[in-house]
Amino acid sequence: MSDPSSPSRPRRPAAGPAFDPASTPWVVANEGLPPLPSAQLTEQALREHLTGAGSWSVQLPLNDDTRYPGREGKPVMAAVLVPLVTRPDGVYVLLTQRAAHLHDHAGQISFPGGRIEDSDASPVAAALREAQEETGLTPDYVDVLGTMPPYMTATGFSVIPVVGLVRPGFTLAPDAFEVAEVFEVPLRFIVDPANHRLHRAELPDGRVRQYYSMPWENFFIWGATAAMLRNLYYLLGGGRQASAGN
Repeated sequence: MSDPSSPSRPRRPAAGPAFDPASTPWVVANEGLPPLPSAQLTEQALREHLTGAGSWSVQLPLNDDTRYPGREGKPVMAAVLVPLVTRPDGVYVLLTQRAAHLHDHAGQISFPGGRIEDSDASPVAAALREAQEETGLTPDYVDVLGTMPPYMTATGFSVIPVVGLVRPGFTLAPDAFEVAEVFEVPLRFIVDPANHRLHRAELPDGRVRQYYSMPWENFFIWGATAAMLRNLYYLLGGGRQASAGN
C-alpha cells in the first residue's frame, strides 16, 4: 500500500520493525488445528461457503492496536484484494512482493491494494482499482464474494480485505514502481496450520510483539498479510480457538 506525498497528503514518518522479522524465535502455530480438507477448497465449495458466510467473523489481533511511533491517531483507510485464482489443479492465492524503495511496507509480501480514495465508490471498488493498477488484473476476471472485517496494521492502516474468486486467462502487467514480483501460493498450503509460525520479538522499549509468518519457497510472508491469511483459514471453516496477529 503506497503512501504518496502531496500538499494535501503529507508523508508520514517512515515506520518498520526494529528487528529482522525472519530471524526472531518462532513456534509452529498449529495448536492442534487441522488443515482444511481438499473437498472444501474447490471453486464450487468456496463459492457456496463464502457466499453464505453471514457475518464473516474472524479472530482478533495478537497485539491490539499497537502502532509504530508517528503512526498513531486516525488510521488511513485502505482495501486489499484477496484473489483466489481457480486453476485446473486447484485454487491459488495471488500475492505481490512490494518494491524495495517504497515508503510503506517496502519489500514485503502483500495483497494487491492500497488506500481508499475519495473517488472510490466503496472499499470493493478501491481494492479492484488498486489490484488493476498494481498487477494488471482487470475487474472482469474477479467475482467478489464479500469483505472481511477491517484489519489494523502497526503502520496505521485500517485494511478491509475483499475476497474474490479469479478465473484464469488474465494477463498480468505489474507496475514496476510498486511491485517487484507477482506470484501464487497454493490455497492448500495456506489453510494448513502446520505451515503457520508464531514469532515473538522483544522490542527495544521492553514490549513484546507477536506475529505470524508463512514462508513459501523464497518468499517470507509475515505480519498483516500472514494474519489475514490465517483469518482466511478461520473464515473457510478452520478452528476457532487461536488468534491472528498484526
